[in-house]
Amino acid sequence: MVKITKDFIPTGHNNRPGYVMNPAYITVHNTANTAQGASAAMHARYEKNPETPTSWHFTVDEKEIYQHLPLNENGWHAGDGNRGTGNRKSIGIEICENSDGDFEKAVANAQWLIKKLMKEQGISLANVVPHQHWSGKYCPRKLLDRWDSFKAGISGAPSKTENSPVDKTKESYIKNTVVADSLNVRTQRNANSSIVLALPKGSAVQYKKGSTQNGWGYIKYTNSKGATYSGYVNVRYIKSDAELEKTPSKSAPAKSSNKTSGGIKSVGKIKIVGVKSAAIIMDKPDRKNAKNVDTIGLGKTINISGSVKGSNNSKGYWEVIHGGKRRYVSGQYGKMV
Repeated sequence: MVKITKDFIPTGHNNRPGYVMNPAYITVHNTANTAQGASAAMHARYEKNPETPTSWHFTVDEKEIYQHLPLNENGWHAGDGNRGTGNRKSIGIEICENSDGDFEKAVANAQWLIKKLMKEQGISLANVVPHQHWSGKYCPRKLLDRWDSFKAGISGAPSKTENSPVDKTKESYIKNTVVADSLNVRTQRNANSSIVLALPKGSAVQYKKGSTQNGWGYIKYTNSKGATYSGYVNVRYIKSDAELEKTPSKSAPAKSSNKTSGGIKSVGKIKIVGVKSAAIIMDKPDRKNAKNVDTIGLGKTINISGSVKGSNNSKGYWEVIHGGKRRYVSGQYGKMV
């Protein structure tokens, strides 16, 4: 048995929305924080910071477990919007990966916790899912490559993949480049599924060989901050280096422009200020109802196309240019440079 400490986010904080939840899923994350001391207790303190935008129910390390939210309230952890099933109907569990901890022991503690929650909440093993299931983000990054064995450790059954031959050709990736002005990465192989993120022309992605079905292939993309996302794209709009070499180039005189690759005119840049670690980039200027598209770190700069009043924020919103599209950052977190 692992000690569970209840240390709830204060009522009224933005990351404790308070929507009533009847959990039907358990969503597993890795903290992606390898700093020394980035334990469950440290993340509990982080969760209670009024500026923290995200929230989940439990953080697990090799020694203990902290609970941040009651199980009948939702958190903001799945990346599928304020009405998404991941955010509104799943228990979020973060597994620590601090460099001075024991990750495998933390994993074992998480498996114990998940089994306990499954029994108490009546949740099936089929409804224990990775963060990637909801938003396409490559998370939990240290468990996705062994997800079957991780789930087998919850149920106590032998791993389905254990002692099985691995066809490495199915798991090999090849570098491709986005050739469309903007390419949507989606959660499923169709244009009606949710968008994970939009990639501007020239973005480098890793295409999974042999994954194409009905014109849609599986890719991974790692941004400048080291965060990895994955999902499906229309393969007409990505090309390998070999394919690009065969494409005749059209030379033209260079023209100076203040437009981004998405064709949106930039009127300047803002620097991210007033946050502990990162500001949220939203799909519309309404922080209570917007979908969180990405984050941008403290001190980073980003092009803007203007500012708007929007909703639910007296400071308004910066209209930023992200992934070739107009996105939004809360006004108090940007300063013109």
